[in-house]
Formats: sequence, structure tokens, C-alpha cells
Amino acid sequence: MSEIQNVMVFGAGISGKGAAAELAEQGKTVFLYDDTPKVLEPELADALAANGGGFVSGNVEEVLAKVQQVVLSPAVPLALPVLQKAAADGIEVIAEIELAWRNFPGHMIAITGTNGKTTTTTLVGEMMKKLPVKTAVGGNIGFALSREVKGLDKNSWVTAEVSSYQLEGIRQFSPDVAAVLNLTPDHMERHKTMDEYARCKRNVFVNQTAKQVTILNYDDPEVRTWGKYCRGKICYFSRKAVLPEGVYMKDGSFFVKWNNKVSEICHKSELQIFGAHNEENVLAAIACGYFAGVTAENMRQTLLDFKGVEHRIEYVTTIHGVPYYNDSKATNTDSVIKALEAFPGGHIILLAGGHDKMTPLEPMMSLIREKTDLLILLGEAKERFYEAAVTAGVQNIVKVDTFKAAVDTAYAVAKPPQIVLLSPACSSFDMFHDMGERGRYFKKLVHELEK
Repeated sequence: MSEIQNVMVFGAGISGKGAAAELAEQGKTVFLYDDTPKVLEPELADALAANGGGFVSGNVEEVLAKVQQVVLSPAVPLALPVLQKAAADGIEVIAEIELAWRNFPGHMIAITGTNGKTTTTTLVGEMMKKLPVKTAVGGNIGFALSREVKGLDKNSWVTAEVSSYQLEGIRQFSPDVAAVLNLTPDHMERHKTMDEYARCKRNVFVNQTAKQVTILNYDDPEVRTWGKYCRGKICYFSRKAVLPEGVYMKDGSFFVKWNNKVSEICHKSELQIFGAHNEENVLAAIACGYFAGVTAENMRQTLLDFKGVEHRIEYVTTIHGVPYYNDSKATNTDSVIKALEAFPGGHIILLAGGHDKMTPLEPMMSLIREKTDLLILLGEAKERFYEAAVTAGVQNIVKVDTFKAAVDTAYAVAKPPQIVLLSPACSSFDMFHDMGERGRYFKKLVHELEK
């Protein structure tokens, strides 16, 4: 790529800024573009200016006329007409994770799926710390992959959470280990069809070689069939079937069986996280750790120590005998289904709604009817959610105008053995900067009620 000197980084979020900083350090002339004017951190602004670049906003065609390459932040769709024209004109358009992969001499695990990515990636990242080499975690988990790979050597391992948005723009990206956790409807406002969404997800392994490994969820009826697309070694994981080879559960314990050798890792009762969805995450993490060379004993110790990730069925506190859980990370319907299933006793007061991703609601509402004592709806999605809930036969529904009103309403009615669960099935952008801000606000409100 030595002929590329002038680069436009499209999108000035975490990934965009990380990519711009990395390219500037390589001596490239970098134009960091965003539709919205922004003030950059002085260190980044100076680094870009030193090579004749800088932050630009407004006339994107003018910037494209100066560059040989465009690096996309995840939020920027590859389908934008201006980017399609740029590609047709011979400008290389790539994702930020592609840039990171090209600059990285070591080994990579890439984890994707509709749900469970962050928990699995975090867990694998903790397992990798047991190896006697440098390791890092990055990608969709909140750290620009371009920066996380910086300074790592050929023996190092990076664990990357990668989303369909990031996988849209890969070209040669080929991780040593690629894992697909599951596939359910999500991001239809961007991908339009499930076929296109699935194609983007398969990009995680599309360039792999025979020496590399693809980890697939045997229990997911769609993902199970993807072996036909794989060039690498395929390892399935399952919590429902005892596999002839792969990673599976038997009598509540997690096992690896590979090359006729069987290793028992631990029993689910020893974990600090719970729910069928987390059992799947653990299985996938074990598979990733195994092929990266983490020992069974080190995987076991990591699993026993792991407390889960913030905003994913995160226990907040108990008030008057009622536990409160923050599941702000549940930004789609399948995540909410998994959260509801994690509480077999039901009696859930559910807070849902936000920025509507226009995914089908019927399966989720059917389970809400069974599991909830009260459904509290808020945000842009509340009217569509309300209609779907009524159609599904959900009995007790309340619509509120503010997030605080939702929490206050739950607090006013909640009594043991009920639980209060924030699990929105929506993104947060109608009220918050991101799902993390939403989850932290929920916890703040709950702790104020506790006082």
C-alpha cells in the first residue's frame, strides 16, 4: 500500500480518530471527515496538521478528490452513493478493522454475531492474558482496533469484537480464529435484508485459509449451515448436543473434544454469570481460547473469576426485596428474549423502548406475555411496541414520556417476588449518546431510589 499517501477517514468517532492518529504516525496526509463540525483533541489536531491534513466537514467530494484511500468508521454505510462513486473512480474504500489488520503482524481472534459479542470478547481477552505473550482487546467493544494493535509483535494476540457494520468494508481481513455466535434480525434500517446482514457477518471468515479456524454455533439453525462457506478448519459449539468433535455441554459441564482428546473445563454452577445465552458465550470463548493455546486449567480459572460485563443483565441492587437489573446492552429483540429466559420464575417488570430498529416484534411480545407482570414502554418505539404488545395479548402495559418516569413507575408497583429489568430491545439514540450512558443513568436512578 506504499503508493497511498493521502487518506480520508470518514467519521470522527472512536474508530475514526484512532485510525486517523495511526495513519498520521505513519506519515500519511490524513483528512478526518465528519458531517458534523467537531473540535479535535490538540494532540490529534497537531498530528494531522504536521503532514498537511486536518479535520474537514462539509464538501465530501472536494476531500475525495485529494485522496487514494477512504477508511470508514463503523457508523458510515458503504452503500452511500458518494462512496460507491469513489470506489468506481479507483479510490480504495476500506473499514477501520481492515486497516488495523493490515498494520498488525501478530495473531487475531475476531468475534461476531447478533448477540453476546461483548461478553464473549471480554471473556476471551481475559483468557488470553494467561498466555506468555502480549495481548490486547479492541474493535466494536469500544476501542479503535487501529490503536490497540499498535506496538504489538508477531507473537502477540488481539481479540476483536467485530460488527456487521465493520465487516461491510473488509477486503483481505483474515483472522486466525473467527467466531460467529448467532444470527437474528437486527440493523434492518442499514442492511435492509437478512441476506445482506448475513453476508456481512460471513465476511469475518470469508478470506480465511485452510490453516485458520472458524467457530460456529451448532444450535443456531442458520449459522450451523455456514460450514459450506468456510475454507478453514470448522469447530462447532453446542449447549444442546454432545458433539463428536468441538466444544459442548454435558450434564451441565463444558467440554472440549478435539483430535480425540477430551478436556472438561468447569461446571455451569461454578460460574458467576447465568442464563442459556451466557452458556453459549462461554462455549464460544472456550473454543477461541483453545485454538489460541490457552490451557484448560487457565480457561477454567478465568471462567470462575469472570463477573460479566457492564449493562448485560447486570445486577444493580435490591430495594424492598425486589432486585433491579440493567440490560441496556439489549438493543434488539433477541437480546431481550435471552434476558427474559434468564429468569425462569418470571414476574418481571420490564422497561423497554428507545430508538426503533424496525425488527419484527412477535416472538419477543409472545414471551413478554408469559414472563412479565408489567410492561413499561418509552421512547420513539413505544407506540409500535404498544400495538404489538396488545396484539400479542400482553395484559398490563404502561406508556411513559421520560426515562425517569419509567423507573419511578416500576418502583411504585414492584413487590417480591418480582424483578425490575431494563431490557430495551432498541438502540439508545433517541434519548442518549449510547447504550452505556442509558445503562449508567438507569443505575443512578435506581440507587437514588435506594437512598
